[in-house]
Amino acid sequence: MKRNALLGAVVLLAVTSASEAAADDGPGPFGVTVVAAATAESARVGALFDAEDATDAGKRAGAHFCTASVVHSPHRDLVVTAAHCLGGGGDLAFVPGYRDGRAPYGVWKVERSFLPDGWAKGEDEDSDVAFAVLASHGRKAVEDVVGGNRFAARTTTGATAVTVTGYPDSREAPIRCVNKPAQHSSTQQRIACPDFTGGTSGSPWVNGDGQVVGVLGGHEQGGATADISYSVVLGAEAAELYRDAASDP
Repeated sequence: MKRNALLGAVVLLAVTSASEAAADDGPGPFGVTVVAAATAESARVGALFDAEDATDAGKRAGAHFCTASVVHSPHRDLVVTAAHCLGGGGDLAFVPGYRDGRAPYGVWKVERSFLPDGWAKGEDEDSDVAFAVLASHGRKAVEDVVGGNRFAARTTTGATAVTVTGYPDSREAPIRCVNKPAQHSSTQQRIACPDFTGGTSGSPWVNGDGQVVGVLGGHEQGGATADISYSVVLGAEAAELYRDAASDP
């Protein structure tokens, strides 16, 4: 379970600008995890907090528990994450681009959550994806501030490499890894990326076209080990859920 499992200390390779640039380009290096540079793309990914902790700068460090990312929608106020990150109730907040206790793009409170029936009725691992509508800041929505990737269901697993970006709960900066997903079953896909420990549930799998084609979660709520992670195959249920969330007034 990527949300709560304590899988030991994260050991990352030393980060250089060259290795990060190679990861951003998509072709490689595959299967190497690095600290994500602060870029326009990584700003679309953020950490989830209990709302009280997110709004108090002194409480942020060590308090985040899952990852989410902004996806394009008509109202420009939508993030995608794993259903098991939103299913516990309570007031939550999203901090895009979170790093070292700071909220460079603000703190965005979750107004409404959208969970698929398969998860709401039985916590089916094949339904472990969810959306959250965020409250605006003044007249601005979150996508106006950091942009958003397109949510793409019904893509072919492993057709292209993806970049996975997430927030281990033992670290105060995001990590990222590029690799090609593989089919685990007809409803689940997996990816080999080291050091994706507790807290990385909800991490987006973004292809070279800027589309979210996976969300870390699903089988074993994301994976029982740090080196193999899973996502639901985004199919009809995920597409319908996106339409419902995106059309929310």
